[in-house]
Amino acid sequence: MCGRFTLTVDPADLQMLLELDEVPADWQPRYNIAPTQPVAVVTSAQDRRVEVFQWGLIPSWSKDPSMGSRMINARAETLHEKPAYRVPFARKRCLILADGFFEWKALDKGKQPYFIQLQSREPFAFAGLWDHWTSPEGDERRTCSIITCEPNDLMAEIHNRMPVILDRTSMWEWLDPTASPVALRALLVPYAGAMGAYPVSKLVNKPGTDGPECIAPEKG
Repeated sequence: MCGRFTLTVDPADLQMLLELDEVPADWQPRYNIAPTQPVAVVTSAQDRRVEVFQWGLIPSWSKDPSMGSRMINARAETLHEKPAYRVPFARKRCLILADGFFEWKALDKGKQPYFIQLQSREPFAFAGLWDHWTSPEGDERRTCSIITCEPNDLMAEIHNRMPVILDRTSMWEWLDPTASPVALRALLVPYAGAMGAYPVSKLVNKPGTDGPECIAPEKG
């Protein structure tokens, strides 16, 4: 699964590196983005505008908004079958912007958090799904899930799943409204580019901790 990630790059650099349009100028560097928190999302390959959604998909038909905290990830292998994800997969695909993520490796002494990023350290996009939910009182939320797949060789040493990372071409193919389900599922594969990973402090275990210390290599 993917339970925490980062987006630390300056908004202007993010806009330039991923060829985006409008980016919220007040977006602050995030070193420990946790479920139910705000995330930067793109839903259209045409205008490429960055919007802010809540992480944890709440299906439009749900009567219980708390289910969003349990729906932070969607498995690539089954998302086209699941009631909560069928419609978003067909009509509401998104990019969730990041420049790194965390995963926990099971060791004899407990779970060790690792920080994983592209070797270039540049920002990228997770393949995501989104939905629009309205409460009986009229409260509206736009929420999203990160799609996960089998791990690549690097990630297999840490965990048995990884988030789907899209490259500069496939990210816009993912948002193509004319793409077939077969073509879309073909994008949901382990990332083949160069990546790096290193152990970090267990400070990242606490959702309230959000600073550069979260991605600092563990000492000792």
